[in-house]
Amino acid sequence: MPDVPLSVLDLVPVSSGSDVAEAVRNTVDLARQAESFGYHRYWFAEHHLNPGVAGASPPVLIALVAGATSRIRLGSAGVQLAHRTPLAVVEEFGLLEALHPGRLDLGLGRSGKQLVREYAAAAARPPEAARRVDGLLIPPKPDFGRLARSPRLGLTFRLLQQPGAESPDYSEQVDDILALLAGTYRSPEGLEAHAVPGEGARPEVWILGSSGGQSAAVAGRHSLRFAANYHVSPSSVLEAVDAYRREFRASEALERPYVAVSADVVVAEDDDTARELAAGYGLWVRSIRRAEGAIPFPAPAEAAAHRWTDEDRALVADRVETQFAGSPETVTAGLRRLQEATGADELVITTITHRHADRVRSYELLASQWQSSRFT
Repeated sequence: MPDVPLSVLDLVPVSSGSDVAEAVRNTVDLARQAESFGYHRYWFAEHHLNPGVAGASPPVLIALVAGATSRIRLGSAGVQLAHRTPLAVVEEFGLLEALHPGRLDLGLGRSGKQLVREYAAAAARPPEAARRVDGLLIPPKPDFGRLARSPRLGLTFRLLQQPGAESPDYSEQVDDILALLAGTYRSPEGLEAHAVPGEGARPEVWILGSSGGQSAAVAGRHSLRFAANYHVSPSSVLEAVDAYRREFRASEALERPYVAVSADVVVAEDDDTARELAAGYGLWVRSIRRAEGAIPFPAPAEAAAHRWTDEDRALVADRVETQFAGSPETVTAGLRRLQEATGADELVITTITHRHADRVRSYELLASQWQSSRFT
């Protein structure tokens, strides 16, 4: 088996009956444990106005976890550039790099109105049939129409951006970040700007993408590493990695394409226990897809009490059917299929369970099985 490292993506989930303080403490504990289990990276997603997700600020979370760990790489997956300036991003990561050199990953993601337009366009396309590629399920694209039309998205934009502000083109923002890090920034008028802290910092810069569009192209043309989201957009993961590889231009910094692919995973001692621990996942995804904001993650009993409609089942089917939930052997086999179908150089695992101990145990069981399977 190929030596493919595993990493962690943490949304800092809040469980029902719990609170943000406990979620953050759990994150610090999980990061320590993940380091001891042998995971390569520990990334934080950025989400806003979600009662069940406390990961609003990746740089703050990185700072908290960096002081509690010593080796594992830490990063953002990713910073949402629609409401951030390149200078602010470079300065924040420059501060982090000053105290934790050689450990940082700067993952950059698109967000905001550009994505809403893409959601609306996707909703207008005719549905596709599910298919399998090398045994991996590629589901049809979901209907994002409800999400694209939600007034909550407009509220999010208003709260995250200054009145009247418009985000520059994503590619331009990435250009500016790379130039500020390298110390080569020039304004359109020819003026120099030097970001201190930030200039000379050397985080690994990543681009996150869910489709074969602008993000994949930007990553390839800039010779950057690319993270494709199977756990968010399983229907388009293959087109995303294919587009990135097609656009990739070799450089001294990165001679060949490097792809990480994310997966949603729950591992327990046996398949039935894992499926029970994962029972709240569909209800949690439903709250996101209905534009309600992610709810606190339900306990299995809460999930079992929910009465599903056919419409809601269809709304979350692509995510539920592509979650890897089972014993260590079952999940490892599924992840091997994902790696082989995408050609991933690395897999990024995101796991949410109601109980923190079950989440830690899931990562522990997976790491052990994954490492042992390399030699079989």
